[in-house]
Amino acid sequence: MRIGVAAETAAGERRVAATPETVKKLVAQGHAVLVQAGAGEGASVTDAAYQAAGAEITDSAGALGAELVLTVRSPDAQALALMKPGSVLVGMLDPFDRDGLARLAAAGLTAFALEAAPRTTRAQSLDVLSSQANIAGYKAVIIAANIYQRFFPMLMTAAGTVKAARVVVLGVGVAGLQAIATAKRLGATIEASDVRPSVKEQVASLGAKFIDVPYETQEEKDAAEGVGGYARPMPASWLQRQQAEVAKRVAQADVVIATALIPGRAAPTLITEEMVRSMKPGSVIVDIAAGKGEGGVGGNCPLTEAGATVVKHGVHIVGETNLPALVAADASALYARNVLDFLKLILPKDEGLKIDLQDDIVAACLVARDRQVTRA
Repeated sequence: MRIGVAAETAAGERRVAATPETVKKLVAQGHAVLVQAGAGEGASVTDAAYQAAGAEITDSAGALGAELVLTVRSPDAQALALMKPGSVLVGMLDPFDRDGLARLAAAGLTAFALEAAPRTTRAQSLDVLSSQANIAGYKAVIIAANIYQRFFPMLMTAAGTVKAARVVVLGVGVAGLQAIATAKRLGATIEASDVRPSVKEQVASLGAKFIDVPYETQEEKDAAEGVGGYARPMPASWLQRQQAEVAKRVAQADVVIATALIPGRAAPTLITEEMVRSMKPGSVIVDIAAGKGEGGVGGNCPLTEAGATVVKHGVHIVGETNLPALVAADASALYARNVLDFLKLILPKDEGLKIDLQDDIVAACLVARDRQVTRA
């Protein structure tokens, strides 16, 4: 099969959907891989490296005109016009973007959105959400440390002792856990909050303190447990108590990393403007949910501005919307392996394209086929 690797067109997107490592494996399986010239430049991968792995370097029409096209983000209108009806598209296509999926269906593509893969043990190796969130959690702390005008670790010097930075992590999924681990390596004192009681031990194992908010009703307990590894919206009674407890910690924090996202819903507000006002001048908030708040603005903090770093009430608020793209080389390497593992399901060894809808992963990721949006 001819497999195309397209250069990304989204602003600021530096990742690429295949690396020389994965290209070499695809070529070894008998596939022809066509990489758009310059596709890997943002991730520090040269055209020569792709050629050495067995790929053919081509233009956008060559890569997008392949039978199977690999991307990081959903193609724009210009790229879609170069794709052939009946071809297969694999990437992070945003399964909750109904208009975007409709465009893919109208183009006659068979499209697979990798974010829709079930959170099961079998699907772990192709879990793009986890691989990229891990990088986002790491980079969020590095950005915060760069902006924060004090040290992260405690230092004892001849000129006196410098206290360790106090970091609060809100949302302890993959990104939150990596943020905790990274801040710990830098020597910070860390507290973390999440609606799921199951993460308390994970937080403690990384050397952080869990901000515990007791559950008073069975409804609160059931919501906290979530479904399929995702959090569910919590009852208003619990959220009020949590907000009060978190507000105390945020007021004392030097750095806040906010990571709370619920698939298909607006990001919950965890840091109110009043909480920002209570923070010390020079403090830093990194809002990983930037641009995903109510109405597509804000994030976990309503003062967040997507794609910008602003200072509000003396606090730096970072609204970077694509943290993994800032670590493009490793982000691409992990993503490309996720893609390769998915391709094993639809390109069985020594066979052509095979879309088996009895496979729960394939069925979950399929979002468009026969000019219809297949995701409910």
